[in-house]
Amino acid sequence: MKTSLLFPLILLFACSGPAEKSGLSALEDDIRSLMQATEGDFALAFRILDDSGRQLLINETEVFHAASTMKTPVMIELFKQAAAGEFSLQDSILIVNEFKSIVDGSTFRMDLGVDSQEGLYERIGEKASLYELMYQMIIKSSNLATNILIDRVGAKNVTQTMRGLGAEDIQVLRGVEDLKAFDAGLSNSTTALDMLQIMEAIARGKVEGSREMVKILSDQYFKDLIPNLLPADVKIAHKTGSITGVQHDTAILELPNGTRYVLVILSKNLTDVPAGKEAIARMSRLIYDYVSENPD
Repeated sequence: MKTSLLFPLILLFACSGPAEKSGLSALEDDIRSLMQATEGDFALAFRILDDSGRQLLINETEVFHAASTMKTPVMIELFKQAAAGEFSLQDSILIVNEFKSIVDGSTFRMDLGVDSQEGLYERIGEKASLYELMYQMIIKSSNLATNILIDRVGAKNVTQTMRGLGAEDIQVLRGVEDLKAFDAGLSNSTTALDMLQIMEAIARGKVEGSREMVKILSDQYFKDLIPNLLPADVKIAHKTGSITGVQHDTAILELPNGTRYVLVILSKNLTDVPAGKEAIARMSRLIYDYVSENPD
């Protein structure tokens, strides 16, 4: 090769340097930059539901307070026990507001002021179907409904069923607002990887009532996290969770072209909640853009 031709080639390679990062590697860099720029701690688990094996896991085994994401496992247990003949989801159950602490069995009541489903409190002493309570537990994150249902199916049973789905660390110990348990350090917990396993099991039809559960999750009322910056034509079935300094979202998403994926984003120690929520929404958009631009 002539020297006059060799020099331009050397210059080209020198300017380009190492191959530009692309695909999942670039996506991970962008997401980590968002995490680092936001005060708080994050975990993310993403998997495309095809045979490619494409996924992204960041801090996936770090333990977080589960907040209301544990309500999806409760729903799974309800469908499981109903399928086993323990009851029908159309059976009626009394709406009560008196529960027992897992610490000492003492009674406590739910605080109307901190529950997101206030309508049920007007019906205390009346009856509702298990299905109705389950629906309100998911779409409006009703704490009252959650405690009634956990008393019915058993927290230990919920955790055991999650183990069967490959969720090795999640702990569903109790219902909501058991302050004695909270003070004793007994709270529901999970990891992003476990929530990925759980949502994927629903998406792939590996649990009883999967199709119906997707429909219920699709009616989610709170949409300011994973769905917030996505196009309206993306189908999203998801469950959020939040307490002080904590914002979670766990979702099954389907693009118009039929591509499906699961995305879980957990956060804690947020000092600026709006900024944390914006970061989660932007991470979701980055994932969506990657999936849209890399269909195979």
